[in-house]
Order: sequence, then C-alpha cells, then structure tokens
Amino acid sequence: MSHHSQKQRIVKEMNSELKREQLPSPQVRHVIVDHDFAGQRLDNYLLRELKGVPKSRIYRIIRKGEVRINGKRVSANSRLVAGDDLRIPPVRLGVKKVYDNPLKNIEKTIIYENELILVINKPSGFAVHGGSGVSMGVIESIRAVIPGSDRWELAHRLDRDTSGCLMIAKNRQYLKLIQTALRERNQIGKYYRAIVHGQWSKRKTLIEAPIVKNTLRSGERMSRVSDGGKASSTGFRLLHSNGEHSLLEVEAITGRTHQIRVHCGYAGFPVVGDSKYGDEAGDKLLKQRLDVRRLLLHADHLVVPDLAEFPGFEVSAPLDAEFEKAIKYITNTNI
Repeated sequence: MSHHSQKQRIVKEMNSELKREQLPSPQVRHVIVDHDFAGQRLDNYLLRELKGVPKSRIYRIIRKGEVRINGKRVSANSRLVAGDDLRIPPVRLGVKKVYDNPLKNIEKTIIYENELILVINKPSGFAVHGGSGVSMGVIESIRAVIPGSDRWELAHRLDRDTSGCLMIAKNRQYLKLIQTALRERNQIGKYYRAIVHGQWSKRKTLIEAPIVKNTLRSGERMSRVSDGGKASSTGFRLLHSNGEHSLLEVEAITGRTHQIRVHCGYAGFPVVGDSKYGDEAGDKLLKQRLDVRRLLLHADHLVVPDLAEFPGFEVSAPLDAEFEKAIKYITNTNI
C-alpha cells in the first residue's frame, strides 16, 4: 500500500470514529401523551417518535416490555390516552440517512393552505409516502422542506401514478374528522378526471360493485370486483368522446384501493396508462401517437364540508401538460 493510500485509510478511520463519538448516548424517556395523539395506536406513535429505527426493532421493544404506559406492559395495538406516561427505552437512532428529496419544489405544488390543512397538486409518478422501494414520498418531502411540519399527516392517499388534490392535515383533531368523513358516503366530495379506452355511454352514471383487496407475494396490492368484497360505488359523467377514448368526470363515492381503476376496467373501459388493470395494446398505440406515458387519472376537485367547529373548503388542482395534450386529442382528433 502506498503512503498516500495508507494516509487516506487512516483519515477515513478517524472520521468514522469521530462520527461514532458524536452520536448522542440514548437515554430512557418519559413522554406525556398530549390530546393530539389520544386514540392513536402505540406502534404508530412510536414509528413517528423513533424515526430511523427499523419497524422490527420497535415491535421487539414493545414485546419485551421495554415500552410501558403508566408503568404497565402494553401491546402494539394499545390506544393512547391523553395524559398517559409513556416510557420509551434507550434506542440509538444512528447516523441520519440523507435521501434526495423527490419533490424539491414542493412549495410550488401547494394549491390551498390554512392553519388546519395543506392541499397539494401531487404530480403523477410520486408515491405519497416512503416504502416499497421508495426512500422518500410526498409526506417525507414535506417534513424535510417545511419547518414545523414534523407532526403533519396524510389525510388520505392517492395512487402513485394518480395526480391531483392530496390533503395533509396539520391538526390531529381535524385529521380524525376528515378520516371519519371520508369513510362516510357523500360527506366529502372527491371528483376526478379520467380518460378511458372506448366509447362510454351517457347512460352509465353509476357503478356499484363490491371490491376485494389482495396483496400478492411480491407485496404488490391488487384489487378486483368480487361478491365477497366491500361495497363500492363510483359515479360517472361523460364529458366528451371521440369514439376511441372518453373523457369522464368521476366521483369516488366510496374510497376502496384502486376503486376507479378497478370499476372502469370491470365496465370494459380501462383507464388509459393503467399498467395494473388496463389495456396494454391500446396504451401502446396512444403512446406512439401522443407520447403520453402517465396514468390518465387526476384528482381534480375536493369539496370538504364544515366539520365540527372547523369551516369547510373547496379546491381544484390544474391538469399537467400531458393530461391536457390527451384531452386536446380527444376533443380535436385532427391533432
């Protein structure tokens, strides 16, 4: 080994040692649960509180009785109560991992904000949260960029390839109200734009077909219409068609996984660009014509009513250039 290489190795080892020395020594912590987190599951609370700690480690310290509420052993699904004394054992977080932020200009996607809620126009192709091979999703990006957003939570979810209105709650009480309203039909209006293959009939205005969700061995989530599934309802209004493709306004009356995509495919009119439930040959032809590569499903409009003492709001998300190009093609087939 050359003198220069040996010197580089020594410097590297010294830097590594220095990093280890700089890690804070973990201590037992006692946290008094505040009202914002009353009712939350213990495991979900710890996943937030111990960012960077593997999920398996968190469940292990719960099973071993190292996590206690008011001095008593608890299970992962225990619900927190305001005023609980939560004991969190020493857990070394290690060196913080730094990821590239997938939405560096996330402030530019904000379309509505007040002291309770943030609504962004999520671009197609971005996951709403990290996992499944994605190091950092929309919510992690927001927490990394916007000061004081550590406790903000996704109020609902959009598929990775669906664009449009995505709500992030800043207040836990309001988060619970929104999530309850989303579970109840007709409480919150969720309207989408979709482009599907085929000539949609004006008379087809409602699909009610139960949906069951499956997780494949690969971890991929798939849904299908099945008599044993959960009741699912989707409203439709035909806006325009050129015979080959149709532009629809869609209302997600219920909120099942991939509901709109599954119901469109079930009706025989798959959403353009849908790699899970779509028409691969039809997508290929349209891609050659237009060079449109995204799923043509967009969460266009949200209508949120007054919830308890909190005032309601209404917001719309502009379409991106690819979606606009596809609409122009349908409304003017000479393109």
